[in-house]
Amino acid sequence: MITRFITDVSTRFNPFSARAKSARLFLSLLPPTARASGMNITTQLLPRTSTEPSTLYIKFKDGKEMNLDCESMGIKSIVEEVDRHSRALQKEADLAEA
Repeated sequence: MITRFITDVSTRFNPFSARAKSARLFLSLLPPTARASGMNITTQLLPRTSTEPSTLYIKFKDGKEMNLDCESMGIKSIVEEVDRHSRALQKEADLAEA
């Protein structure tokens, strides 16, 4: 997963819910040096009895924002959506360097 262009990651999920698996896995895919490289990561853990849906908010360097519903999307779909936009930004960066 290309994380170089992500500036903000915000998640809300119930850690005890099976439907929050995608949000938990996405956070685990972020590199350990993500905070040091300028990425803001905020996580709000909901109580065990909460019925709020799990959400994932991602903001990129170009200003694009993604609000993803972790309950209806699997981790593969989420990574695919993030990588699709990151690859487009990577192409723009490569063209600007050349």
